[in-house]
Amino acid sequence: MSSTRPTLHFGPMAKPVGEKLIVDNRRARHDYHLLDRVEAGLVLTGTEVKALREGKATLQQAYADVRDGEAWLVGLHVPEYTEGNRANHDPDRPRKLLLHRKEIGRLASSVAEKGFTVVPTRLYFRGGRVKVELALARGKELRDKRRDIAARDAQRQIERELKSLRR
Repeated sequence: MSSTRPTLHFGPMAKPVGEKLIVDNRRARHDYHLLDRVEAGLVLTGTEVKALREGKATLQQAYADVRDGEAWLVGLHVPEYTEGNRANHDPDRPRKLLLHRKEIGRLASSVAEKGFTVVPTRLYFRGGRVKVELALARGKELRDKRRDIAARDAQRQIERELKSLRR
């Protein structure tokens, strides 16, 4: 009696697929007009990756800076890994961004223009690697923020009315 089951092949460990969000910078959407977005990798130590897998990080005060032809993420707070030893990482150290030279040049020239900055909007895992989404941003004025809040409230009110009419 022969078996028709397929042969099992054991290859190398499978990498996780898809995206797993670590932290989202909602404050950036509130404080800035986000224009162009770029995905970059991060140079991290082992304990930083483990702390990020626990979902612990803060992007609120973070920004990207170009120094000596290299891009750096400044202000990203990754708390110390609780299970780490004395070789644990510094929570507030600047972290190097992995970008192509052309992308770094484009971001640097845009930041040189008045009123532009580069802010991180999301930090996430993609295929087992930590990625950060950077956005070229221009600061909002107070009236712009108020206008956005009023438009959001109006949209919410319209949705409430439509929901009550459907009942």
